[in-house]
Amino acid sequence: MGRRRKNRFWIQGAIKNEGALRRTVQRQYGKKGFTKRGTIKVEVLRELSKKGGKTGRRARLALTLRKLRK
Repeated sequence: MGRRRKNRFWIQGAIKNEGALRRTVQRQYGKKGFTKRGTIKVEVLRELSKKGGKTGRRARLALTLRKLRK
């Protein structure tokens, strides 16, 4: 028998406040925090991921989800 999936939809459970990281980046960096397409720059995400608290956690999740996109 194969492995049993514990939680198939873990991403939906992990994202509590949709858009909260975007609002934080907008407040702290303004337009400089975003690319021309409107996504958050990777350098900004890496910088925020070193912080503690919710902002750091959200940035780390964003980096993880970015890897899953490939």
